[in-house]
Amino acid sequence: MTTFAFRTAQIADLDALGIVMNAAIGALQRAFLSPDQIASSRAIMGLDRQLVIDGTYFIAFLEDRIAGCGGWSRRATLYGGDHSAGLREPRLLDPATEPARIRAMYTHPAFARRGVGRAMLAHCEAAARAEGFAACELMGTLAGVPLYLSAGYHVIEDIVDDRGGAPVPMQRMGKVF
Repeated sequence: MTTFAFRTAQIADLDALGIVMNAAIGALQRAFLSPDQIASSRAIMGLDRQLVIDGTYFIAFLEDRIAGCGGWSRRATLYGGDHSAGLREPRLLDPATEPARIRAMYTHPAFARRGVGRAMLAHCEAAARAEGFAACELMGTLAGVPLYLSAGYHVIEDIVDDRGGAPVPMQRMGKVF
Protein backbone atom coordinates (compact mmCIF):
# COMPACT_ATOMS: atom_id res chain seq x y z
CA MET A 1 0.00 0.00 0.00
CA THR A 2 1.29 3.44 -0.95
CA THR A 3 1.81 5.92 1.88
CA PHE A 4 1.05 9.54 1.18
CA ALA A 5 2.14 12.57 3.17
CA PHE A 6 -0.68 15.03 3.82
CA ARG A 7 -0.56 18.68 4.75
CA THR A 8 -3.12 21.42 5.01
CA ALA A 9 -3.19 23.63 1.92
CA GLN A 10 -2.19 27.28 2.22
CA ILE A 11 -3.07 30.31 0.09
CA ALA A 12 0.46 30.13 -1.36
CA ASP A 13 -0.48 26.69 -2.82
CA LEU A 14 -3.38 27.95 -4.94
CA ASP A 15 -1.49 28.16 -8.23
CA ALA A 16 -0.06 24.65 -7.86
CA LEU A 17 -3.48 23.29 -6.88
CA GLY A 18 -5.05 24.92 -9.93
CA ILE A 19 -2.57 23.11 -12.15
CA VAL A 20 -3.45 19.74 -10.57
CA MET A 21 -7.19 20.41 -10.86
CA ASN A 22 -7.00 21.50 -14.50
CA ALA A 23 -4.91 18.46 -15.41
CA ALA A 24 -7.31 16.12 -13.62
CA ILE A 25 -10.43 17.63 -15.21
CA GLY A 26 -8.87 17.50 -18.67
CA ALA A 27 -7.38 14.02 -18.51
CA LEU A 28 -9.37 11.91 -16.06
CA GLN A 29 -12.82 12.90 -17.33
CA ARG A 30 -12.02 11.98 -20.98
CA ALA A 31 -13.39 8.44 -20.69
CA PHE A 32 -16.70 9.75 -19.33
CA LEU A 33 -17.41 13.11 -20.95
CA SER A 34 -17.29 14.66 -24.40
CA PRO A 35 -14.86 17.54 -25.07
CA ASP A 36 -17.75 20.01 -24.75
CA GLN A 37 -18.75 18.49 -21.39
CA ILE A 38 -15.16 18.69 -20.16
CA ALA A 39 -15.07 22.37 -21.11
CA SER A 40 -18.39 22.83 -19.33
CA SER A 41 -17.01 21.02 -16.27
CA ARG A 42 -14.45 23.74 -15.81
CA ALA A 43 -17.30 26.20 -15.12
CA ILE A 44 -18.66 24.11 -12.24
CA MET A 45 -15.54 22.48 -10.84
CA GLY A 46 -12.27 23.79 -9.50
CA LEU A 47 -10.66 25.70 -6.73
CA ASP A 48 -12.71 26.94 -3.77
CA ARG A 49 -10.39 29.11 -1.71
CA GLN A 50 -12.90 29.08 1.18
CA LEU A 51 -11.80 25.50 1.90
CA VAL A 52 -8.19 26.68 2.16
CA ILE A 53 -9.17 29.62 4.37
CA ASP A 54 -11.18 27.27 6.61
CA GLY A 55 -8.19 24.91 6.94
CA THR A 56 -10.13 21.94 5.56
CA TYR A 57 -8.31 21.44 2.27
CA PHE A 58 -5.36 19.09 1.99
CA ILE A 59 -2.55 18.19 -0.37
CA ALA A 60 -1.34 14.61 -0.79
CA PHE A 61 2.34 14.21 -1.62
CA LEU A 62 4.13 11.21 -3.06
CA GLU A 63 7.77 11.27 -4.12
CA ASP A 64 7.87 14.96 -3.08
CA ARG A 65 5.30 15.81 -5.76
CA ILE A 66 1.67 16.82 -5.42
CA ALA A 67 -0.22 13.61 -6.13
CA GLY A 68 -3.64 15.03 -5.40
CA CYS A 69 -5.77 17.32 -3.31
CA GLY A 70 -9.13 17.29 -1.64
CA GLY A 71 -11.03 18.51 1.33
CA TRP A 72 -14.12 18.56 3.40
CA SER A 73 -16.29 21.39 4.56
CA ARG A 74 -18.46 22.41 7.45
CA ARG A 75 -20.24 24.79 5.05
CA ALA A 76 -23.36 24.02 3.01
CA THR A 77 -21.77 24.46 -0.45
CA LEU A 78 -21.81 21.00 -2.03
CA TYR A 79 -19.58 21.60 -5.06
CA GLY A 80 -18.06 24.26 -7.27
CA GLY A 81 -15.11 26.59 -7.37
CA ASP A 82 -14.62 30.28 -6.70
CA HIS A 83 -15.89 31.05 -10.19
CA SER A 84 -18.99 28.79 -10.07
CA ALA A 85 -22.04 31.02 -10.27
CA GLY A 86 -25.02 30.06 -8.14
CA LEU A 87 -23.36 27.24 -6.22
CA ARG A 88 -22.06 29.12 -3.15
CA GLU A 89 -23.81 28.53 0.16
CA PRO A 90 -21.44 29.62 2.97
CA ARG A 91 -23.83 28.78 5.83
CA LEU A 92 -22.20 26.63 8.51
CA LEU A 93 -23.63 23.13 8.85
CA ASP A 94 -24.89 21.65 12.14
CA PRO A 95 -22.85 18.48 12.75
CA ALA A 96 -25.65 17.07 14.91
CA THR A 97 -28.17 17.12 12.08
CA GLU A 98 -26.38 17.69 8.76
CA PRO A 99 -23.66 15.86 6.82
CA ALA A 100 -20.25 17.41 6.22
CA ARG A 101 -19.31 17.98 2.59
CA ILE A 102 -16.47 16.19 0.83
CA ARG A 103 -15.18 18.72 -1.68
CA ALA A 104 -12.88 19.22 -4.64
CA MET A 105 -11.20 15.82 -4.83
CA TYR A 106 -8.55 15.73 -7.58
CA THR A 107 -5.77 13.32 -8.45
CA HIS A 108 -2.93 14.45 -10.70
CA PRO A 109 -3.11 12.21 -13.81
CA ALA A 110 0.52 11.09 -13.28
CA PHE A 111 -0.62 9.47 -10.01
CA ALA A 112 -3.96 8.02 -11.14
CA ARG A 113 -4.80 4.49 -9.97
CA ARG A 114 -2.28 4.59 -7.12
CA GLY A 115 -4.70 5.09 -4.22
CA VAL A 116 -4.51 8.89 -3.96
CA GLY A 117 -8.27 9.39 -4.03
CA ARG A 118 -8.99 6.63 -1.52
CA ALA A 119 -6.33 7.92 0.88
CA MET A 120 -7.53 11.53 0.56
CA LEU A 121 -11.15 10.50 1.06
CA ALA A 122 -10.27 8.61 4.25
CA HIS A 123 -8.22 11.59 5.48
CA CYS A 124 -11.13 13.99 4.90
CA GLU A 125 -13.70 11.69 6.47
CA ALA A 126 -11.54 11.34 9.58
CA ALA A 127 -11.23 15.13 9.87
CA ALA A 128 -15.02 15.56 9.55
CA ARG A 129 -15.66 12.85 12.16
CA ALA A 130 -13.20 14.54 14.52
CA GLU A 131 -15.39 17.68 14.35
CA GLY A 132 -18.51 15.71 15.28
CA PHE A 133 -20.04 14.95 11.89
CA ALA A 134 -21.68 11.53 11.57
CA ALA A 135 -22.14 11.60 7.80
CA CYS A 136 -20.79 13.13 4.60
CA GLU A 137 -22.23 14.14 1.25
CA LEU A 138 -20.47 14.91 -2.00
CA MET A 139 -21.13 15.58 -5.65
CA GLY A 140 -19.47 12.82 -7.64
CA THR A 141 -18.29 13.18 -11.20
CA LEU A 142 -18.74 10.12 -13.39
CA ALA A 143 -14.99 9.49 -13.08
CA GLY A 144 -15.18 9.60 -9.27
CA VAL A 145 -18.38 7.63 -8.66
CA PRO A 146 -16.71 4.17 -8.71
CA LEU A 147 -14.30 5.27 -5.96
CA TYR A 148 -17.09 6.68 -3.82
CA LEU A 149 -19.27 3.58 -4.24
CA SER A 150 -16.36 1.35 -3.22
CA ALA A 151 -15.83 3.57 -0.14
CA GLY A 152 -19.40 3.05 1.06
CA TYR A 153 -21.21 6.02 -0.46
CA HIS A 154 -24.66 5.61 -1.98
CA VAL A 155 -26.35 7.64 -4.70
CA ILE A 156 -28.89 10.15 -3.37
CA GLU A 157 -29.78 11.72 -6.70
CA ASP A 158 -28.61 12.07 -10.28
CA ILE A 159 -28.18 15.62 -11.50
CA VAL A 160 -27.18 17.34 -14.72
CA ASP A 161 -25.48 20.72 -14.45
CA ASP A 162 -25.45 22.74 -17.66
CA ARG A 163 -24.22 26.08 -16.27
CA GLY A 164 -21.07 25.75 -18.35
CA GLY A 165 -22.97 25.23 -21.62
CA ALA A 166 -22.98 21.47 -22.16
CA PRO A 167 -24.84 19.17 -19.73
CA VAL A 168 -22.53 17.47 -17.20
CA PRO A 169 -24.02 14.43 -15.42
CA MET A 170 -23.09 13.98 -11.76
CA GLN A 171 -24.36 12.12 -8.72
CA ARG A 172 -25.02 13.52 -5.25
CA MET A 173 -23.85 10.80 -2.88
CA GLY A 174 -23.86 10.23 0.86
CA LYS A 175 -22.35 8.07 3.56
CA VAL A 176 -23.10 7.58 7.26
CA PHE A 177 -20.07 6.72 9.40
